[in-house]
Amino acid sequence: MASMASPYLTLPTAPGRAHLAAAPRRRRRMAVVRAKVRKIFMPALSSTMTEGKIVSWTASEGDRVAKGDPVVVVESDKADMDVETFHDGIVAAVLVPAGGTAPVGAPIALLAESEEEVALARSRAQALSQGQSQEPPPAPQAAADTVPAPLPPPPVAAAETRGIATPYAKKLAKQHGVNIAGVVGTGPHGRVTAADVEAAAGIKTKPKAGPPPPPGVVAPAFPVAAAAVLPPVPGGTMVPFTTMQAAVSRNMVESLSVPTFRVQYSMITDKLDALYEKVKSKGVTKTVLLVKAAAMALTQHPVVNATCRDGKSFSYYSNVNIGVAVALEGGLLTPVLEDADKLDIYLLAQKWRVLLKKARTKQLQPNEYNSGTFTLSNLGMFGVDKFDAILPAGQGAIMAVGASRPTVVAGKDGFFSIKSEMQVNVTADHRIIYGADLAAFLQTFAKIVEDPENLTL
Repeated sequence: MASMASPYLTLPTAPGRAHLAAAPRRRRRMAVVRAKVRKIFMPALSSTMTEGKIVSWTASEGDRVAKGDPVVVVESDKADMDVETFHDGIVAAVLVPAGGTAPVGAPIALLAESEEEVALARSRAQALSQGQSQEPPPAPQAAADTVPAPLPPPPVAAAETRGIATPYAKKLAKQHGVNIAGVVGTGPHGRVTAADVEAAAGIKTKPKAGPPPPPGVVAPAFPVAAAAVLPPVPGGTMVPFTTMQAAVSRNMVESLSVPTFRVQYSMITDKLDALYEKVKSKGVTKTVLLVKAAAMALTQHPVVNATCRDGKSFSYYSNVNIGVAVALEGGLLTPVLEDADKLDIYLLAQKWRVLLKKARTKQLQPNEYNSGTFTLSNLGMFGVDKFDAILPAGQGAIMAVGASRPTVVAGKDGFFSIKSEMQVNVTADHRIIYGADLAAFLQTFAKIVEDPENLTL
């Protein structure tokens, strides 16, 4: 039996098959060849970050770093964060100095594997700075180096598309004596349009008038350019947005595309004010009490804790994570108190102090500012009576809280008394939250504020 098996054992040693068997092994060896010079890229530190600013380099050119070492501090749209290297090596060249900005995914430094590659890395850095780098973008996997990239489809020659025209374009060409075969089309797949024929005939077209404004909207008396840049005012100084201000601007513009409505509600805060006087010595602020009251109300009205991200469906959250708007120098942040309904007011106050300190030093982690399901903005501490808040992107509602003011209130018995009254205004996404939903939520919130015994349980 052994002699009969031997021919089968020798079959793979045939020259042709040996060649085929060896080929995959060679490809695998090629796939593990490591690059001698690597790029350090600008990371995406948040879901809304499009570019980052280099605050400082913790590693200088010529420094040897190990995998996991922080090499640069990057300012995102929310916080300053240390960025670590994924490889051992030598920082050969810094492409973006401290104070400079770069889009997410752009190279900001080059890392050489050894001293011998430092010169090569610096020459590549010079080529990159001059826009002459011919290096392909790094592949996500090493094995991708052995797979040839698909060739782009051959460009369609202009001559092949000439003569393909819309019926109206052919009619215009006949009227104006234009040779349709000599017109280069600008339509889809090189199709010749009426505008192409008019341009070839030297006919100037009048701009089309826009649709009439809807009733009640007064049209401007003069045309306004869509991207007009106003001239600077004499004596003014132009200051560019910080990274955080630019992110706030983008988010606010995005929020204004959501159909929202607002509901205002008044509530008596005498008992809440008395509770605050008892617990403020333990570090509990009025904002923390309001966060706890809102969290308790949200558990009874989950639709107000939901969101609509795709315009087609609800997203209900099992956790009640309340973001609190905080004004900072040069921007705005919303640190998030996660699971606010499950924590007592003292633990909430402790967490809030930590988050507030991190926010002011720009050390918040992404999960500490982008996990909110509902937002509270309290300007009552500044003496503001009432205000409207803009809905944050990706959330269903935001509560704007004003100050408590002594107010003359008529009781059920017809007698007047002076009580502290607070105005609350909630802005909500009307795609998922309706007026009755928001009114019911505010009624529950008001009951908790006006009888706050359950806040201390």
